[in-house]
Amino acid sequence: MDGVWTAEQVRAAEAELMALVPEGSLMRRAAFGLAVAARRMLPGPVTGRRVALLVGAGDNGGDALWAGAELRRRGVGVTAVLLRPDRAHPAGLAALRRAGGRVVDAQDAAAARAVQAADLVIDGIVGISGKGALRDPAPALVAAAAAAGVPVLACDLPSGVDPDTGDVVGPAVSATATVTFGVRKPVHALAAERCGPVELVDIGLGPHLPAPHAHVLTAADVAARWPVPGPADDKYSQGVTGVAAGSATYPGAAVLATGAAVLATSGMVRFAGSAADGVRARWPEVIATDSFADAGRVQAWTVGPGIGTDDAGRDLLAAVLDAQVPACIDADAVTLLARHADLRAGVKGRPIVITPHAGEFARIAGEVGPDRVAAARRAAAELGVTVLLKGNATVVADPDGRALVHPSPTSWAATAGSGDVLSGIVGALLAAGLEPWWAAGCAVWVHARAAGLAADGAPAPASAIQAAIPEVLRRVD
Repeated sequence: MDGVWTAEQVRAAEAELMALVPEGSLMRRAAFGLAVAARRMLPGPVTGRRVALLVGAGDNGGDALWAGAELRRRGVGVTAVLLRPDRAHPAGLAALRRAGGRVVDAQDAAAARAVQAADLVIDGIVGISGKGALRDPAPALVAAAAAAGVPVLACDLPSGVDPDTGDVVGPAVSATATVTFGVRKPVHALAAERCGPVELVDIGLGPHLPAPHAHVLTAADVAARWPVPGPADDKYSQGVTGVAAGSATYPGAAVLATGAAVLATSGMVRFAGSAADGVRARWPEVIATDSFADAGRVQAWTVGPGIGTDDAGRDLLAAVLDAQVPACIDADAVTLLARHADLRAGVKGRPIVITPHAGEFARIAGEVGPDRVAAARRAAAELGVTVLLKGNATVVADPDGRALVHPSPTSWAATAGSGDVLSGIVGALLAAGLEPWWAAGCAVWVHARAAGLAADGAPAPASAIQAAIPEVLRRVD
């Protein structure tokens, strides 16, 4: 797993390291990495190309200035636009001037012209200590770069985006790419669409870091845990998944959740519900019954998609919980949990994953708010279950405080029925014996890849996301 660390954690680690190394050496390391990335983004030979630096106060602006000096020595024309001339990093500014760089005040009309004429803009406005939206005159200069189609390389993080939550409350940078230093921060996972591809420059923080704030799964993590049958396995030992989903109003939810469980390599899938005929027609390998009582034994249940929130839905959820096996509780079943205190009491401390979107989360655990990781952790602790908070950046939190974030640079999974597919995958992994946190995390990873593969740059329905699951699994290494 990759870790992400908060701004406070990073500042503390940097302070420890800076006490051990020569003054300014960390900034020079960071700036060199930033300059290397900038050179790669410049088209063709770099000599004669133009780079504009948006330079704020403090160390983030210093990184940009030192990187500008490095680029200038390589023949790049560099103009530093100083947003706070009285607080620009003195050593970095001196280095740029020695290298022959140009310096302008952000209030000068030449500032906007430099930005618009650049081949690349480096965002050094604010760093991990920054909070809130961009302040004048930065928004106008950022807008000028966007209007002119100039790519933006963010230094550490896109300015105006909260480093710990990814929240945006006003004008902010949308970067083409980001270079970050030491470690990845939560913003890189929670606001991936603002960051673009993120490159990490090692500055030696490792020995000084505490445990990560949260984790990001890698392909290797998923590959190591995804159930693969061995020579002694049979359909029962691979995990029997039960799916209780769908209704006369929403038969498609049953087909999507059940098919996802089949394609996620369950040894066997049993379905229970009024949509049994539709499930049989689409998935003949599924043992489908109209009644939960007739479904037979399973190792885990997925319950909720399309079941309704009336008494029949409540009774179905109660029956699933009475079965005393791991469960993925999704959609209408989450709403039922929110409505019925006795059902909530019955899930606490059990191997259960709930999968709310923001609206469902608000019903059962209060508003999500700007800090998605904190909200998911709070809900997991209060409810005593693993919480999979769906969204463009999905968060999985365990009652023990563990959290992972899945960054999604696209929104192709935001389509009707997509959540039904996800819940079927989670159920299959629970049936195979994965603990809830890993089942939820691996399911989110595969689901997001399937959405991207199905879309291929154009909208795709949930059925296409479902169909792409086997190809994603073939590609996991």
